[in-house]
Parts: sequence; structure tokens; C-alpha cells
Amino acid sequence: MKKHNFSAGPCILPQSVLQQSAEAVLNFNNSNLSLIEISHRSKDFVAVMENARNLALEHLGLQNKGYQALFLQGGASLQFLMAAYNLLEKKAAYLNTGTWSDKAIKEAKLLGEVVEVATSKSENFNFIPKNYTIPKDADYFHCTSNNTIFGTQMRTFPETEIPMVCDMSSDIFSRQLDFSKFSLIYAGAQKNMGPAGTTLVVIKEDILGKVSRAIPSMLSYKVHIDKESMFNTPAVFSVYVSMLTLEWLKEKGGITAIEKVNKQKAELLYSEIDRNPLFEGFVAEKEDRSKMNATFNLKNDELKATFDDYLKQAGINGLNGHRSVGGYRASMYNALPLESVQILVDVMQAIEKGA
Repeated sequence: MKKHNFSAGPCILPQSVLQQSAEAVLNFNNSNLSLIEISHRSKDFVAVMENARNLALEHLGLQNKGYQALFLQGGASLQFLMAAYNLLEKKAAYLNTGTWSDKAIKEAKLLGEVVEVATSKSENFNFIPKNYTIPKDADYFHCTSNNTIFGTQMRTFPETEIPMVCDMSSDIFSRQLDFSKFSLIYAGAQKNMGPAGTTLVVIKEDILGKVSRAIPSMLSYKVHIDKESMFNTPAVFSVYVSMLTLEWLKEKGGITAIEKVNKQKAELLYSEIDRNPLFEGFVAEKEDRSKMNATFNLKNDELKATFDDYLKQAGINGLNGHRSVGGYRASMYNALPLESVQILVDVMQAIEKGA
């Protein structure tokens, strides 16, 4: 039976990418050696790293604009600390919209003053705060573009004269933005780009070198830039699969093309959530709904066992909500086909008819 994978991460990957990466594990570039046993400094893998970094900048429209792309380790969780280590001299401004921004704030407080410009924590993060003021004397402003757990997404970003840092782990490459507004973007690969194990960091070089503290080598963006993302042994397999995924995206027509499909998927599912009397959405304001992670609940918990059985029969996987909020969460990343969303909608309509 075909599986429809709505997992929030590690997430669904294109079938062609899985096939190519599986072949590379056995025989990479017709070398009769596995991708995961060759030297990371071999000519073949250095070419992979260079291609992956270049593709990231190309998709974001940031080539030749003073940015560098890095593939690092430690997930977005390490970036919570690393961003502050490299940029926070005295004070930073943070928008708190969910669990991950909450954790980013905790790490930044280890290194300086943090001003929380706005938060939706009191409402269990079910909306994106608006009309907040960013202090002009802050070293940078940090936000999270998409909140996987709660299913909210920033539609617009503030205008600010200070550097803007954004955690785009779960919606990078899914929609077109003016990425030059951001001085630092980071994203764990496992949400929308590749397998777990590597993290994309895109950074404008001119924001570096402005803190007085000594920065440990492994936490220094400059060190990783100077070593072209090869200061230490990279996550070879994860970088390779991310490169293949970025090539797949380019073949599909890039961000502009995939954004249209993502919009179709989101509209299809949210229309059913709003129409079907058995379900209700988690997010308070429709304008804050994520196109990547749709969160919803059954109004009648007594139907849960039946609905879960329907989902299993349809081959739907990974729909359970995060353990901290419960309910259901449909993650509709780039590689998820529209067909899978239609199958989910069909199941929702089927349980309505049987109720």
C-alpha cells in the first residue's frame, strides 16, 4: 500500500532523491565505494559540498550579494546559541511565537540581555503577534518563520534597520520571500530539505566580527566560512541528500513553482477543516495558519479511535500532533504530493458520513 507521509520531521523526501541516495550508499559516482565511506576531502565529495552551498544561495536569490552558505551540525538547537555567540554584544530582540523561539531566547540569555518584543505564549502560541516595536539599539532581531508544533507561520516580516535573524527550519525553500531582508537564516535540514544531521546556515558576512568575546572555533561562523564548511568532518550523507533535494527543487521550477503547489495543498486541507463539522483548527487567526503544518482537532474525542483506524487503512502516516499539544498535525512539506492531501481530505469526509 502506498504511504502518505505527513511526518513533521524527519520528513518526506522526493522518491527520486531517495533512489539516488540509496544508490550512492552502495556505489557513489561509479567509484565502487560508498558515499559514507569515502574521505570528505575527496574531490567527489568536495564537489557535493560546493554544489549544495551554491544551490542554497541560488534558490534564495542571494548569490553575489555578500552571503555565504554553510552546512553545519548540531541542528537548529545549536544555532540558538551560535547566533547569539557571534552577534550578541549587549542586547538582542526576540519575537516569541513558539517552543523553538522560546528555547532560542533561553540560550541567548546566557550571553546578554534579551528583549522579548512580543509573545503569544499566554494563548499557547495559537497566533502570531503583530504591531510590536523592535528596539533600534539591539544587536539583532530574531524570529521563527514557521512553528511546526502549533501550526502558525509569519506571513510578513518587520522592517528594521538592525540585522534580522530567522529560524526557517520548517518552511525554508517553500515560499518566495525577499531573503535579502535577512542577515542570518538557519534551518535544520530534516524539516523541508533533507535527512536529519545537517543544518543550513546562510549568513551575510558583514555582520560578523562585531562582538568582543572570544568565540570557540566550532561556534565561529567566520571559521566555518574560511574553511568552506569543512572545518571538521561534515555530515556527508545528509549534505549529499540535501544537495539532491535542492537539485530536485530546481528541476521543479524552484521556489516560485513549488509555492503554487504548497498553496494548493494548504487550501485543500484548510477548506475541509473549516467545512467539516467534526473538526476544528488550532490556530486562532486564519491569516496566521501555516502552509507547512496544519494543526487541528476532532471536536468529539470519542471518534478518535475510528478516525485513527480510517487513517491507517488509507496508508496515512505521521499525522499525530506534537506530544505537547495533542490533536493532529498534517505536515505538507515540498515533497508531499497534492494527492496525499486529497487522500486525507477523503478520509475526513468518510468519517463525517459514518458519524
